[in-house]
Amino acid sequence: MQTALSAPLFEAIAPEAAGMPLYRVVKRSLLSAIESGSCPPGETLPSETEIAGAMGVSIGTLRRAVDELAAEHILVRRQGRGTFVATHGTDRFLFQFFHVERADGLREAPLVDLVSFERLRADDEPAEALQLRPGDPVIQIENRLRLQGGAVIYDRLILPSLLFRGLSEKRFRERPGTIYQLYQSDFGISVLRARERARAIAADRNAVRVLGLPLGQPVMQVRRTALTFGDRPVEHRISIINTAHHDYVNLLSRPAAKHD
Repeated sequence: MQTALSAPLFEAIAPEAAGMPLYRVVKRSLLSAIESGSCPPGETLPSETEIAGAMGVSIGTLRRAVDELAAEHILVRRQGRGTFVATHGTDRFLFQFFHVERADGLREAPLVDLVSFERLRADDEPAEALQLRPGDPVIQIENRLRLQGGAVIYDRLILPSLLFRGLSEKRFRERPGTIYQLYQSDFGISVLRARERARAIAADRNAVRVLGLPLGQPVMQVRRTALTFGDRPVEHRISIINTAHHDYVNLLSRPAAKHD
């Protein structure tokens, strides 16, 4: 059962913080409480009146900060129940991080098969993406993602070993939810957003091995770096997508206006 957190977790905003818009100071304070674990995933925040009172700001200022955090999927508003710290579940995964759907628009959660789990040393590309040094210890995971009964995506994940101490093949294979849910529940790492770069390539031997494609078949390659608080990278992922019957679909929205 989820319980509301207490407002004293939130401290009054110092006058010297007025060098930036006040709602951004409030937003930063809320983020700090979430990142520190004082407001854990799934917990209900105190009422807006309680938080605003503890911080010494108006309801309108607090609401603007919460609006931005909700738009960034860090907080979730539930009608009649309050505002919660977001958790990683299947719905959020499909909405925010999984962009592959059948050409007719059918989108569903993939079935994930673990292909390999290894401990390696970082090559140049993942080292740069993860802000590591080449040769630093990493965990490499290969997955096959199946949609509508067919193998559609080959994922190769690189994780910094230091961030994922204790992660084993058994623990990864037997996770009860999504991969990002595992990061959050077992390691305290919340993936907030991701940077992606996509291009068309020819299927290599890894795509042949995992997806059963002809060598050289056109496929889409997506390179993703998953980011947590402070835009700290926590995962580098290379996805090979068989686009014969599936598309990569991303909903674009206008970014919120800045008020500096």
